[in-house]
Amino acid sequence: MRCYFHLVNSHEIVPDDTGVEIADPADIQEFALQAIEEIRDEAIQAGASWQGWRIDVVGSAGDVLLSIPLEPRLH
Repeated sequence: MRCYFHLVNSHEIVPDDTGVEIADPADIQEFALQAIEEIRDEAIQAGASWQGWRIDVVGSAGDVLLSIPLEPRLH
């Protein structure tokens, strides 16, 4: 299954036009969490903030499979 990892906030979308082939749907969340960590690391290095943004994992048919905020949650 090809999944696309779009960056979304209330005003814009940064689409993932390439996507990733994921054999097991159970792995989708792990891929999303890895992508979020990479985005957070890049933001920290660039001094940017992804506050208010989320990653939407979208299937080939355009259905949102998973949505995770980029900002770290405080416990």
